[in-house]
Amino acid sequence: MNNNGFDQFKGSADYVTSEPLRNAVNVAIALGRPLLIRGEPGTGKTLLAHSIAQGLGKRLIVWNIKSTTKAQDGLYVYDTVQRLNDSRFGDRDVSEIRHYIKLGKLGQAFASPEKVVLLIDEVDKADVEFPNDLLNELDEMSFYIPETNETVKALYRPITIITSNAEKELPDAFLRRCIFHFIEFPTPEMMEEIVRVHFPEIKQTLLKEARKTFYAIRELDELRKKPSTSELLDWIRALIAGGVTNEELSRGVPYVGTLLKKENDVEHFLARSRTAGRGFAGGKW
Repeated sequence: MNNNGFDQFKGSADYVTSEPLRNAVNVAIALGRPLLIRGEPGTGKTLLAHSIAQGLGKRLIVWNIKSTTKAQDGLYVYDTVQRLNDSRFGDRDVSEIRHYIKLGKLGQAFASPEKVVLLIDEVDKADVEFPNDLLNELDEMSFYIPETNETVKALYRPITIITSNAEKELPDAFLRRCIFHFIEFPTPEMMEEIVRVHFPEIKQTLLKEARKTFYAIRELDELRKKPSTSELLDWIRALIAGGVTNEELSRGVPYVGTLLKKENDVEHFLARSRTAGRGFAGGKW
């Protein structure tokens, strides 16, 4: 805790954060506002919530959003089917409706006896009205269950992290209630730090050659999907498992399908590589 009594996020051992990102997290905590995180895929938006929970020693509740998700799903569900089955075949007292109320992820966060970290992941996958439907609950930190005539009110405002891949524009009213941060793609120096967190024993020569190749590929303007941080980590894992040396790596790009995930990108890259004279690196594409 800091001097103002707020939780202070300083990072965690397995997640490298920039100072602006740490500041955004702490401002959101201090103001009790959701933190809306954007950034290209693979930059660690989802993992940030895991790091916050780990760093602050709090339970993480994850609400994965789909195209069919409704705001009501996050509050509670009245299981009428189970109640009907119990009335027909069971010996349970079906008059107690409370037994058939199941809290959603948002409801669980509100009902928690301690402060939790709530991740609302990929909010832009849902219908365009979904964010607006959450406004009142996120503001009031409570909701009403008419079936039981009860109100669920949060004892502690959860630390709420909302991620977006910018698939849809989010409503202005929703944006006004959030703290916003865009995760910039890591610099080569920061990327080296990230890699060393995951591969502390990696040889410096291999790391530098892999990093140089990775950023050179990302600079190709024709690529439809540039490789991300997570794909770099997968690629390095493949290089280490395959026993690839930095000398081999300097002559070509083995396991290129770990980095590039679209057929046109692979074809374009291979054509550029042949033109530039970079070969197959021991036949390991």
